[in-house]
Amino acid sequence: MVAVAKEVGKNRYRESYGRYLEDFTIGDVYEHRPGRTITESDNTWFTLLTMNQHPLHFDAEYASKSEFGKPLVNSCLTLSMVAGMSVSDISQKTIANLGWDKIKLTSPVFVGDTLYAESIVLSKRESKS
Repeated sequence: MVAVAKEVGKNRYRESYGRYLEDFTIGDVYEHRPGRTITESDNTWFTLLTMNQHPLHFDAEYASKSEFGKPLVNSCLTLSMVAGMSVSDISQKTIANLGWDKIKLTSPVFVGDTLYAESIVLSKRESKS
């Protein structure tokens, strides 16, 4: 998390998160910290909340017979966590995310894994809306 202290009065400061368009430079890489360790309850609640009741996400017996050998964390939870990690650094000051492109989930995530995220500035433009 990157917080910048803004002066809001005499000897008074308030943390401020996020960036504006002019703060981004093409090619910069932002490492989003802290990481987040996924718990079993994270996975169970997210799976139930999103109605993705595939047994691979919460049935240890079923998952033990899969190629992974144990329950997988719901991939949409992985995506949500990673996106959330970037907010304080990257998008706290934006009005809306304009879209995501070319997302790849290259490795399985399991309960107990710790996720870290980074963002690379590939291009920038003002919103057309």
